[in-house]
Amino acid sequence: MLLIKLFIAFIQVGLFSVGGGYAAIPLIQEQIVNIYGLMTLGEFSDLITVAEMTPGPISINSATFVGMRIAGIPGVLLCTLGCIIPSFIICLTLAHFYYKYRNVNGVQIVLGAMRPAVVALIASAGASILLLSIFQAELGDIVLSNIRWVEVLIFAVSLYILRKYKANAIAIILGSGLIGTLIYVLLGAV
Repeated sequence: MLLIKLFIAFIQVGLFSVGGGYAAIPLIQEQIVNIYGLMTLGEFSDLITVAEMTPGPISINSATFVGMRIAGIPGVLLCTLGCIIPSFIICLTLAHFYYKYRNVNGVQIVLGAMRPAVVALIASAGASILLLSIFQAELGDIVLSNIRWVEVLIFAVSLYILRKYKANAIAIILGSGLIGTLIYVLLGAV
């Protein structure tokens, strides 16, 4: 029954995640954390962090990691296939119709109308992860006294270095991880 739930959840994610992998994150969170309760928000956030750092599309990486965490190898296969199958079928169908009707003005209007929804989905995913990392809470549970100042400082310094010096993003990620580890493990900061 668990494998069927996972497959159906990721079929829905693959079907409705318009706009790429980052748009799929809130959908995966809704299915896995909120609806089925198979992970906590903290566990999900950790998996998304690992999925972002590994090479490959984030939605596929997320599906693979969630499947492995919840149901092992069968979960990996079903979650990954569930995430891929709808996109594969939709892309094949749309490619056929797009090449047939690409010069029709209405097609360009529909594509342009979808852009704001995609931006909203990506902003929602970013806001959820930012709130979780800074406040360790979701939108309705924010308490200003729970601000995690170490994360805010690491984020601000990293953003400054990226914008001002155009530093390599991989170096920033590795440096932030090293600094966070030093602060929390070696110095015992909480």
